[in-house]
Amino acid sequence: MHVEDLLRLESLGLTLLWGDRPQLTREITGVTATDLEDPGRFLQRGELVLSGLVWWAPADDEAKAERFVAALEEAGAVALLAGEETHGGVPEVLVEACRRHGIAILSVPVHTSFRAVTDTVYLRQWGDLSRRPAAPYALPENVRAELSRLLADGTDPDTLLTRAVAHLGTPPAYVLSATGRTIARTPTAPPLPVRRAAEAVTATTTLSVDPDASAYAQWHLHLPEPVETPPRMLHEIAEVLAQHRRASLRRERTARGRATDLLALIDTPSSAAAPAALGRALEACGLADQDPYRVITVKGTADDDGTLDALTEALHHLTDCGVAVGRLPTAEPGEATAVIGTRTRTAAATDGGGGAIATTLKNLWPTLQSRNAKVPLHGGISTPATTPQTLKGALTQARYALTAARSRRAPGTEAPTSNLTAIEDLTTLGALLTGIPADVRTAFGIHALGPLADDTNPSHRMLLETLDVFLTHNGSWARTAEALHLHVNTVHYRIQRVEMLTGRDLARLDHKLDLKAALLCR
Repeated sequence: MHVEDLLRLESLGLTLLWGDRPQLTREITGVTATDLEDPGRFLQRGELVLSGLVWWAPADDEAKAERFVAALEEAGAVALLAGEETHGGVPEVLVEACRRHGIAILSVPVHTSFRAVTDTVYLRQWGDLSRRPAAPYALPENVRAELSRLLADGTDPDTLLTRAVAHLGTPPAYVLSATGRTIARTPTAPPLPVRRAAEAVTATTTLSVDPDASAYAQWHLHLPEPVETPPRMLHEIAEVLAQHRRASLRRERTARGRATDLLALIDTPSSAAAPAALGRALEACGLADQDPYRVITVKGTADDDGTLDALTEALHHLTDCGVAVGRLPTAEPGEATAVIGTRTRTAAATDGGGGAIATTLKNLWPTLQSRNAKVPLHGGISTPATTPQTLKGALTQARYALTAARSRRAPGTEAPTSNLTAIEDLTTLGALLTGIPADVRTAFGIHALGPLADDTNPSHRMLLETLDVFLTHNGSWARTAEALHLHVNTVHYRIQRVEMLTGRDLARLDHKLDLKAALLCR
């Protein structure tokens, strides 16, 4: 496939910004997506380079674009495909740099994903192996032909990986998910614990199978032992696995559509939603008769579309459970929800008693978060719903737990800490209140504290501090006075002022709880 072939494909909608005949007739041997300032060491000769231009900013000088394009030329890249989404277009300084270095540059419109470009290149390359000359490839022709047949037959990833490395002597090799699940391994590769596999994902001997996938949906080709083979050969093996991966992603997208239909039924405002319709939706998702169910809701950021992938990857670790991952019709941007069903009586009994599902996901959460550290991931998990009809209540619980998770702050900071919260975790008044929306908490605090809510008044701040210490010491006058270094009579006077301003009687337990809750809501 040549660079000019991409321009003829209306489905991609690419625009030529610069490139003469010699540049457009160069043959494409591979594709690499990158947003590094200096990607040269990761490129192979003949590759097409995809970049979203995140590395460039309007304030940058011309030299930055010059260095980027020079690295492409030195590595032997055939063309640059620059995404328009980040900056609303392709910077002119980058076009000029490509002109100087003789690199064709094409713009990629917002509606065209990098994955679509990658699929187009590799499907064209691998779909016609029998008629292609072997020169551009590192893999032997017979191996490419066999792998092409296996892909067409929909073979399992273990077989595909084993046959892909057979001509290398079948060395130990793995295909790993972003969080360390073993997708496939050769017969010579021993089982790899999840924690070690998660570390291996970042090793130098690991190749990303599908660079255009989100950080959570990535698959990785991992060879723990050095192999005397051209790097390009390993890249071609990774490209074969990428085609298998994309087929699995298409199945996931179909399943997400069914899950979204199920969630819409669960979230219906009518309490009279037809049980038969709910049953059919559960069956379509493979969750019929798998109760008890749990519901989990996860939130990333409004501009991040990887939350569905993050939740899907996390739930793949629940090997004894069926899952349906989708989006609620009323979901905020960056939000995903799933219904989890227990597949075996043993797993059901374990989770019902000890919250095994929540424990597994909590242990996984730091690894999941590390795959995209810039996007804090928060999640909320319901208690078990014993019947399909109680899934609506479980969804409400999951949303409440999610709000509680998003309200927590990292120690010593105002920044929210990424975490997963289960309803079972909300065992204190403070924890319970974190699940209430922030504006509701604020309104409650203002009305319960009355004039004391105005903490810009120094006198009010002093009274609030005294109230807080008094309640913390269970209403003990002596211990409050000692903690504040005050005379007991002064404490009595201040508490009387608090009672007068708030209209509460701190001799009553319910009024103490009201004011304690108000302080926690501030």
